[in-house]
Amino acid sequence: MTRGTRFIAAAAALAGILAITSCAATAAGTAPEGSTKASASCRQLDANLAWPQGVREKLQAAIDAHSTCTGTFKGGTAPVAIFDWDNTVVKNDIGYGTNFWMLRNNKVLQPENKDWKTTNRYLTDAAAKALSAACGTATPAGKPLDTAKNTACADEILAILDEKTRAGEEAFEGFNARRVTGGYAWGTALSAGYSEEELGRFATAMKQENLAAAVGATQKVGTQQVDGYIRIYPQIKDLIGTLQAHGVVPWVVSASPEPVVKAWSGEVGIDAAHVVGVRSVYRDGLQTAHLVGCGGVPDGEDSVMTYMDGKRCWANQEIFGVDGPAAFEQLPAERRQILAAGDSGTDVTFVGDATEARLVVNRNNTELMCRAYDNDGGKWLITPMFIDPKPQRSGSYPCSTEGFTTPEHGKEPIKRPDGSVIPDQVDSAH
Repeated sequence: MTRGTRFIAAAAALAGILAITSCAATAAGTAPEGSTKASASCRQLDANLAWPQGVREKLQAAIDAHSTCTGTFKGGTAPVAIFDWDNTVVKNDIGYGTNFWMLRNNKVLQPENKDWKTTNRYLTDAAAKALSAACGTATPAGKPLDTAKNTACADEILAILDEKTRAGEEAFEGFNARRVTGGYAWGTALSAGYSEEELGRFATAMKQENLAAAVGATQKVGTQQVDGYIRIYPQIKDLIGTLQAHGVVPWVVSASPEPVVKAWSGEVGIDAAHVVGVRSVYRDGLQTAHLVGCGGVPDGEDSVMTYMDGKRCWANQEIFGVDGPAAFEQLPAERRQILAAGDSGTDVTFVGDATEARLVVNRNNTELMCRAYDNDGGKWLITPMFIDPKPQRSGSYPCSTEGFTTPEHGKEPIKRPDGSVIPDQVDSAH
């Protein structure tokens, strides 16, 4: 039995006990059309939490159809649901939030040999030069940079997290754009030099600040105003709790650093054993700037992370126990997640793999929204952001011409599984 299936088998036994308890104790709402009569006595998604018309009912029907409570689950491997974290489970981004906290609190360390190229193999010469100029070389390697006072250094780091220098030059090059992205990988590398426990403490301190801040609050990092609050979406927390009550095992697969996600996941009842984030190579107990591999990619090669097709790889490897290059391939339907939720192109592959419900929080990402609005297979569900939703996109998404991101960073038409091209789509779920 692989480590992924061991997790699921143990979770199945526990989830079954929890579901039986929930069924006996909970009577909430009316069973959606198509569910069994028994579902009326099982936990239902909270009708007092706002969802777009029909979405809550379809989610509940998908849950009821694979439930230890309704009796539709007949044993074996427990069904799985997979959630992205940032802007899917919460409003705003905990990875960036941790970067902001570290910059404000002088926790980013001068790179090895004072050479910024050591922080990411894809960092361009222009970006490394800009960072050296802004942050200086006076601070010894491995010691904290004074980013609280050196606003030029903080501003340059913020710009490069967004994948360009302050002068507008490209900050990263040479990576497979469907398996990794420079900014996210580099954001994780900014924590190099700390233990996992220290990073967890940083993330917890950031969490406390951001949950205490008012909705809409910003904070000053360098000379820039950036997001200063984070909130758990009540609808998603309720969805996760309802899944658990029915014996469905929820996981998080996130492009934020894993120690950061683990510091947050308990807020929605998901334990650390069911979290997959960006995993770094550790040396002597301290994080390095290198990435753990997936799908047969060696550790330290830095060519795959929990991003786009890399998210499928990590989900297949860690949740479903698939070893080697096969982890990059779509599994047979009976081995895949029944539900998945995401908000951006980072999530498009694993959300599309879900067999029953593909929930999209609309942030106007072209590739994800093209697939969601096209609704091939009839499983896609769309909701606006639950807090401060994005405005409706003016004009169509260019699905038929440049909606698909190629590994080489190019743009192509988006195709359905049968090879046909998805036509341009209008943003209508508002």
